[in-house]
Amino acid sequence: MSTPSRPSESHSGSPLPEAGNTPRAETPSIKSYVRRQGKITTGQRRALAEEAHRWVVPFEGKPLSLATLFKNSRPVVLEIGFGMGETTQAIAQSQPELNFLGIEVYTAGVGSLLNRITQANLSNVRIIQHDAVEVIDQAIELSSLDAVYIFFPDPWHKKRHHKRRLIQAGFAALVASRLKPGGILHCATDWEPYAQQMLDVLSDCPLLCNTSQGYSPRPSYRPLTKFESRGLRLGHSVADLVFSRRLPSPPSQTASSSK
Repeated sequence: MSTPSRPSESHSGSPLPEAGNTPRAETPSIKSYVRRQGKITTGQRRALAEEAHRWVVPFEGKPLSLATLFKNSRPVVLEIGFGMGETTQAIAQSQPELNFLGIEVYTAGVGSLLNRITQANLSNVRIIQHDAVEVIDQAIELSSLDAVYIFFPDPWHKKRHHKRRLIQAGFAALVASRLKPGGILHCATDWEPYAQQMLDVLSDCPLLCNTSQGYSPRPSYRPLTKFESRGLRLGHSVADLVFSRRLPSPPSQTASSSK
């Protein structure tokens, strides 16, 4: 996958836009997923029955205190659509100094991650099983997240389904408003047309600036999954996009009077 020549932007370029609550009309009203009843293994079902009360947070449609949820004030990373939790486990295990809040709609994925939490003896992971747009809009406070990870969201290949893609202008603005200044939004995809759309949308978001010229090298903290490794062996390319929330511009200094 070639890297576009779109220039990156400086942290201290234009003034930081006002980050009030993003109007809900600007957020996607069309779901980026389709509800389906997937197969749940015996182990996943057991984990849901025995471990969900410890790690799964009910969505209540009101602001969530992250410090209360994790019982500490460590930095919080939000992961949207963690699938079966392979990457979530690896990152949380390698970075115990961070808290990870994962959002997933599919029950099998939640059960799988619960199994991984138990097997790896993790204490820094929490799960919300609900629509990500609604969670971010209603439960995540402004400027409260240190990073947001969106790895391999559904690319919705057919043109008539592009409206279902998660990375749209309204969603980018919503996510950016929940990042702390300097916080990171990291997306990854193996579908080149979607990668270009991501680059365009995120580059046009006033609250965000690209940390690279175009696509980024894969950060060391994002592990290669089995699925991704197989794709790379087959010649498939993967694009990582790492954007940061703009830092406030320093206050302008007015010339003092000589009198």
